[in-house]
Amino acid sequence: MIYLLNRFFKQLNQQFLMISLVGITLVVVFHSLLSWLLLWLLGEGDLVKPEVYIYYYLTTATTIGYGDYSPVTIWGRLLVAFWVMPGAVALFAAYLGKTTQLVVSWWRRGMQGKGDYSNLADHFLILGWHDDDTARMVELITADAKRAERDIVLCVDDEIENPFPDTVAFVQGRALSDENLLIRAGVKTASRIIIYGQTDDQTLATALAVDALKPKGHIVAHFEDERKGELLNSHCPKVECNTDIAVEMLVRSAEDPGSSRVQTQLLSALSGPTQYSLKVPDHFAGTDFGKLFYYLKEHHNATAFGMAGNVAGTDLILNPKPNTQVNRGQLIYFMAQERITSDEVKWNSFASE
Repeated sequence: MIYLLNRFFKQLNQQFLMISLVGITLVVVFHSLLSWLLLWLLGEGDLVKPEVYIYYYLTTATTIGYGDYSPVTIWGRLLVAFWVMPGAVALFAAYLGKTTQLVVSWWRRGMQGKGDYSNLADHFLILGWHDDDTARMVELITADAKRAERDIVLCVDDEIENPFPDTVAFVQGRALSDENLLIRAGVKTASRIIIYGQTDDQTLATALAVDALKPKGHIVAHFEDERKGELLNSHCPKVECNTDIAVEMLVRSAEDPGSSRVQTQLLSALSGPTQYSLKVPDHFAGTDFGKLFYYLKEHHNATAFGMAGNVAGTDLILNPKPNTQVNRGQLIYFMAQERITSDEVKWNSFASE
């Protein structure tokens, strides 16, 4: 008999798991109201008081059963034994199972890249998967202690699960250039976008697809072949193209020993001085590069070494002359122990008179 009852409730619970959470909720409400009505008809006056009945039904459903309230009539006890108790317990188990199923399903969707992050804004978007290289990107982004607090979204076309579940949001699709995939990744509202495809052709196609959606953020694309970067810039001049400089670095290290270590240090935020950029605020009246250089060195122990007029750095000037004019909206490139934000600079103290 006990075996048959266990089989019955197991099958009942499995059937309930196939119903939506709203459906199970309606069944619970129906069962609790019908149970209250039957107890009232059977003369259980004390048990059907609203505040008592809610407490009694919940403690029965959760199998806690303190015993401080119980039916007093024979028919009331039979009803509770064969209708209220088994029904409430089975429904509570089904409700708990369905809720757990939904939570696990939601978590699995995030792990499998099926989530939608189009509601994010001002986030960091990485398009492409390269095992250790991508892991290094995430490490470098999060290592910058004074960077703007931005979510990180990783978008891939590989059949993988989220490799950084504690750090990044994850979106997976058939192709990096797929519009639906890019929209789910929140490309339109991302403030920083890195495109690093498996091939230059994939990077080029993805960059064109991203640019077509008119994102507000700065786009950086990596190419092995410099000519592909030039081709992209001919169509999308605002995209900053980064090319492989391994050969150039080998030659420079041979000519000037230690150059590779200098470049590695400048690009890494994990330890020691690193390269950063600083935007000149729109309210700034302007100054000479020399004044800015000495201010940063004296007050922040930072070394300014370049400036540009746009975020893509196409008009970059390295080692400007001291009298080179610095104007509002320009980017200043400097080396420092940590990032210096625009708010930390007392611009008026060295502005041109």
